[in-house]
Amino acid sequence: MIEEIRISDLGVITRATLELDPGFTVVTGETGAGKTMVVTALGLLLGNRADAGAVRHGAKQAVAEATLNLPSGSPALARAEDSGAIIEEHDGGAELILARILSAEGRSRAAVGGTSAPVGLLSELGNHLVAVHGQSDQLRLRSAIAQRESLDKFGGRELADALRAYQETFDTWQAVATELEEITSAARERVREAESLQVALEEIDAVDPRPGEDDELKIEAQKLANVEGLRSAAVTAHGALTGDEFSEEPNAVGLVDVAKRALEMVADDDPELQALGNRVNEIGILVADVSMELGSYLARLDGDGPGRLAEVEERRAALNQLIRKYAPTIDEVISWTQTARQRHMDLQDDSGRIEALTAQLGGLRDRLGEQARTLSALRVAAAERLSERVSAELAALAMPDARFVVEVGTLEEPARHGADSIAMLLQPHAGSAPRPLGKGASGGELSRVMLAIEVVLAETDPVPTFVFDEVDSGVGGKAAVEIGKRLAMLARHVQVIVVTHLPQVAAYAQRHIRVIKNSDAQAREGAGFTASDVVTLDDADRVRELARMLAGQEHSDTAQAHAEELLEGARQALSGLAT
Repeated sequence: MIEEIRISDLGVITRATLELDPGFTVVTGETGAGKTMVVTALGLLLGNRADAGAVRHGAKQAVAEATLNLPSGSPALARAEDSGAIIEEHDGGAELILARILSAEGRSRAAVGGTSAPVGLLSELGNHLVAVHGQSDQLRLRSAIAQRESLDKFGGRELADALRAYQETFDTWQAVATELEEITSAARERVREAESLQVALEEIDAVDPRPGEDDELKIEAQKLANVEGLRSAAVTAHGALTGDEFSEEPNAVGLVDVAKRALEMVADDDPELQALGNRVNEIGILVADVSMELGSYLARLDGDGPGRLAEVEERRAALNQLIRKYAPTIDEVISWTQTARQRHMDLQDDSGRIEALTAQLGGLRDRLGEQARTLSALRVAAAERLSERVSAELAALAMPDARFVVEVGTLEEPARHGADSIAMLLQPHAGSAPRPLGKGASGGELSRVMLAIEVVLAETDPVPTFVFDEVDSGVGGKAAVEIGKRLAMLARHVQVIVVTHLPQVAAYAQRHIRVIKNSDAQAREGAGFTASDVVTLDDADRVRELARMLAGQEHSDTAQAHAEELLEGARQALSGLAT
């Protein structure tokens, strides 16, 4: 809800603060321009188009600010947080500040939560926060989508469950239909794809690569290409370690053995020398192991003749051909093969898949039709209830011959929301044909129609705040009392702000704000300016304001007595509504 609105240099208002009630706040006053600026400020905060002419004459800029108290789950709060707004959290909710600055040159700036924001963000937030109704404003239910969604919410849980079940079936039906269309319309392309995959898989299967085989063969090829150098090095090393049976040259094994025997002879005489002898023994073991492995290496090397190198290079060429065609490495070629094999199986099964999808689609179509009929029946019933309740509200609002009609038609093709078209119509007078909202009523009648709709829908589809500008235009007497009563009923569910000139309506408000005109001496001589102040009335001031609205004589005892009687009647009526 809106806790406070602050206005400066907007129209005839120099500086004003409106503290609003969570329920029903009414704005009255002698100056129509001042009251209009309150609604204009709200419009600016909701992202309406800015008019430089709204800036007070002589001022550089006009500013409108509002402090809102929103619950934690509010979509507007979530959207503001996404935009980077600074939000002050408290128990169960948070405080959000909106601002709009309009320069005399026509430029406009917006801020959300103390952070600069595009004006479009204000409009987006406004859709979740406030509904403004005035004779020149468009309807909140101006679109067929909004009308359908409002009817569905009015229909309650049973309709919501039926719609959810229908939409789940519709989504499945649409997915199956899309897949079937893809298979049947691209049959030729799928055949070509299957043939191409078949060729590729046969080529890869013929080579039958192993993971990491390309790297292994690369290492082996390098070894075979340098076999003579490797053999020479191994022979030299082996000879240095073990010697040659035809040579008496010293070798590592013999020398280490000599050292070991020499130390063993005196090992018992000195523990230190015994430890060194042990280490020499370990060296002898290591040298013997290395020499044995060098011998085995030479045996294997001699076994890899020139033919093996040719085999390796031939295999590498086959693997490289796969790499060039299908993937950067053999491991990725193998991975691609697995995916391609599954895809090939899917393509091969087209005929069976088409048959299965066709059968599934038929079953889904039958179920969808049954669910659509159930949904339509619930909507028709909800439409009848909504039509009756709004028509009854209109009769109480001095439109006894008016009839509100919600028509449920049939679409040519079912959509995700069902097979129904929803239209809200108004028959303003007996004998006239129902017409779409906004086309069959005058401005004053249309305001009352929207009040009637909002009172009925507020229990199921409310926005946090409603603003009505001259909703009582063209009515008076008992009809005006009923309008006040209906606004009070609406305020039980949401915040209501009303600009009015009728005391019968103002008497039902919980907070009464008055716009007061101040004209300085220069203004009266044509050289200054006229300004308006905004004040919140206490009980005594409220009686005088109602007396002024009733008789134009706020100090008249008779008028004040009538005003007190009007307030008491409103209190009793509200007490009756509460019980």
